[in-house]
Amino acid sequence: MLKIWGRANSVNVMKALWCADELGLAWERVDLAGAFGGTDTPEYRALNPNGTVPTLRDGAFVIWESNAIVRYLAAKYGADSLWPADIETRAVADAWMDWQQTVMVAPMQPLFWGLVRTPPEQRDPAALERARLQAAVVLARLDQRLKVAPYVAGPAFSMGDIPAGAMVRRWFGFDIERPDLPHLEAWYRRLQERPAYRRHVMVPMT
Repeated sequence: MLKIWGRANSVNVMKALWCADELGLAWERVDLAGAFGGTDTPEYRALNPNGTVPTLRDGAFVIWESNAIVRYLAAKYGADSLWPADIETRAVADAWMDWQQTVMVAPMQPLFWGLVRTPPEQRDPAALERARLQAAVVLARLDQRLKVAPYVAGPAFSMGDIPAGAMVRRWFGFDIERPDLPHLEAWYRRLQERPAYRRHVMVPMT
């Protein structure tokens, strides 16, 4: 059985849980980080020197970093589903997984912290508006990708959909003005048809 450390409402932990559930794997999750604490203990730092979540243990093997966990699970258990057999398709999935970490998260993180974790009277409206506009520009790129394919890597759902798919739930959950991005919205609706997505990602943003 897999063991996953991390609180369930962390977007990065959601990726690991969603992926494992898509693959029909059994796991045990340990609440960690945020209000639960525990990331600075010597025992946890021996597993994950960064003290972040999630961390995954599969037998004797331990891996951290959410997208690396998704790749590992897809490669080991998802040869007929999440792990694209075609190397070019897999490269496209990889590219959009990295894009989520290096591009998409930049405007989405301040939006989340400003709109969800910060009391209204303490928010910086100008900073939130800058982040909203930047996020709209960034997500328009994904919208254009989804114009030519129903999923991030092509015609089939794959590991490539998981990182951005976990984060885009926040975009559609924020109480903000959003531009018309029809292909992104259609993809989001398709993701919501997946039971594992509903269980692990469509949860309250608290």
